[in-house]
Amino acid sequence: MDYNRLAELLFPHIQHDPQYYEELFPRRELPAEAKVTRIGPSPTGFVHLGNLYNAIIGERLAHQSQGVFFLRIEDTDNKREVPGAVETLLAAMDGFGVHFDEGATIDGETGSYGPYRQRQRKEIYQSIAKKLVQMGYAYPCFCTEDQLNAMREQQIAGKLNFGYYGQWAACRDMDYESIEARVQAGEPYVLRFRSQGDPENFLPVMDAIRGELSVQENYQDFVLLKSDGIPTYHFAHVVDDHLMGTTHVVRGEEWLATLPMHVQLFDTLGWQRPLYCHTAQLMKIDGDVKRKLSKRKDPELALEYYQAEGYLPDAVWEYLLTVLNSNYEQWRIDNPEAHYMEFPFSTEKMSNSGALFDLEKLENISKDVICAMSAEAIYEGLLGWAERYDTEFAALLADRDYALAVLNIGKGGDRPRKDLVNWKQAVDFLSFYYDQRFRIEDEFPTDLEARKEILSRYLELIDFSDDNDAWFAKVKQICEEQNYALQPKKYKKNPELYRGSIVEVSNTIRVAMSGRQNSPDLWQITQTLGEERSRARIRAAMEA
Repeated sequence: MDYNRLAELLFPHIQHDPQYYEELFPRRELPAEAKVTRIGPSPTGFVHLGNLYNAIIGERLAHQSQGVFFLRIEDTDNKREVPGAVETLLAAMDGFGVHFDEGATIDGETGSYGPYRQRQRKEIYQSIAKKLVQMGYAYPCFCTEDQLNAMREQQIAGKLNFGYYGQWAACRDMDYESIEARVQAGEPYVLRFRSQGDPENFLPVMDAIRGELSVQENYQDFVLLKSDGIPTYHFAHVVDDHLMGTTHVVRGEEWLATLPMHVQLFDTLGWQRPLYCHTAQLMKIDGDVKRKLSKRKDPELALEYYQAEGYLPDAVWEYLLTVLNSNYEQWRIDNPEAHYMEFPFSTEKMSNSGALFDLEKLENISKDVICAMSAEAIYEGLLGWAERYDTEFAALLADRDYALAVLNIGKGGDRPRKDLVNWKQAVDFLSFYYDQRFRIEDEFPTDLEARKEILSRYLELIDFSDDNDAWFAKVKQICEEQNYALQPKKYKKNPELYRGSIVEVSNTIRVAMSGRQNSPDLWQITQTLGEERSRARIRAAMEA
């Protein structure tokens, strides 16, 4: 077979050889230890937690080492492409504080190693494919879907390995004249890799997370170019990562099965392999079962979920770093004031088994993050979220001074309250401060008669110029007048001697004022609501 002649038959329009692109995209001039990483999502419109998970790894590896982190859009499957998907992805990454040094942008792209959209790199792939044909490592395959299905059925019946290899590679040894005739007749074909691999052979492949792997040598003649001349993922990412200078390929462990194909391509083309980093799948506990997060079952898989719920990007980063690196939590304890970007991230501290996603743990971290913020910062974040997701509440926040007074309740002292989880929950939690959203949510701890007695006496005694101590003294006065124990222990010990304890009295006032039995400091709430609003709520509770 004259492979040069075959290459010209298949790619007569390709004028540039691979060396042209090697010179067009020279090796990057970076510090010796600098890493070049990327994410390569498909534009399907669904941006999920795994995208962010891998993006954080890539961003940290690159930026901690003075390297480069870029975005490549892997759009070779146009059937799955959703209009506006790239814009959605970029907005999501930007919203979570992931920033690229180069790559695809909303308006086009930035950087010297593009195009960064794979469908625009068609001639580059075909140039490399032409070279593989010239080397005798690629050939056209004219097999139809019906023929391939019949082949699979025979393999199933014979309990053989699936795939296009050995005796099943019907087009592998086709002579030039037959190929020429079928090409000139306009028959569709794909371009396959001519593997020289032996399934009995195993080769070492280093993985930055899993250490040295021993993988079976690829023996399949897999597809390089589809019938429209667009590459498969297996071919495109190898070409792109070489020419773009990627040093570390961060991707999910589901790609481990096809790793032999990829390293074989790198080796065949004489290119240095990047260091692969196969991340563990995100898992969750569902009852007694540990399973991977599902797009269909788990709304928390979508990044939009965290945006709609109003989780702060900082909280999500802090949480994911605890999942990604086993030593992050101890580092945070040792460095409570440090920014998480100062943490020395390492692939060596990553787990190679399923990474357990724990929404409750995220909530606890989120509470800590919001608690550490100033009232002004909380206000700005809450307002920004509400303007998008709850415009009615955003209008209530127009009174900035009142909102700041509300947000400052419980923030002082050595143990500030941690009431706020995310902006959606914060809106719900803070709603009782606004008459338009106020409602009685919890039952009163006293019956109607006792409630009226407590609240009417409270209205008589309350003086809004009282400080906290004076105010509390009057609450205790009500208890004594109406035979409620000042100490709950006394009531528990001798319940027949009292109507209840101070807990029932204070919670009766608390529900009247906040609608809840659990709320921040009652005196501070009263001071913030003001006399008119407070008295109105007490009177309404007496009539309810």
